[in-house]
Amino acid sequence: MKKLLNASFIYMLVGVASGLFYREFTKLNDFPEGQFTQLGLAHTHLLTLGFIVLLIVLALEKVFAISASRKLFAWFFWLYNAGVVLTSAMLIWHGSLTVLGEESSKMISGIAGLGHMLITAGMIVFFVALRRAVGRSAAGQSADATVEHTIAPIAR
Repeated sequence: MKKLLNASFIYMLVGVASGLFYREFTKLNDFPEGQFTQLGLAHTHLLTLGFIVLLIVLALEKVFAISASRKLFAWFFWLYNAGVVLTSAMLIWHGSLTVLGEESSKMISGIAGLGHMLITAGMIVFFVALRRAVGRSAAGQSADATVEHTIAPIAR
């Protein structure tokens, strides 16, 4: 759980810093206000996919102990984070080129696409781990309910 909390906190810091970079870099380079650049998307991707999603995963971990499936949880964590970092880095790179008036290449889009695929793969692995954890939790609750239901009439 500490790993999730730390990663979420780091994404919050980097997300806020990327918003500051976006604002200051566009001002410094006299980029027209309101004109689209992917720098703003990096800010929201880092805050939403990094900070907020990992806080939600942290809450789900607390309730369902998802990390009990250690291998699945590790695969989720590393795939997902690699995807978020790769995607955000390409958004910053592409956005910076736009602000500087430079031409972007298809390579940047391809790498960003790979980042999105890693995020997707990570989320699929996460849902497999979550399904198992919910199944374990439901099995534990139904076993507790059966024991309680059997013992309660005897106690009366």
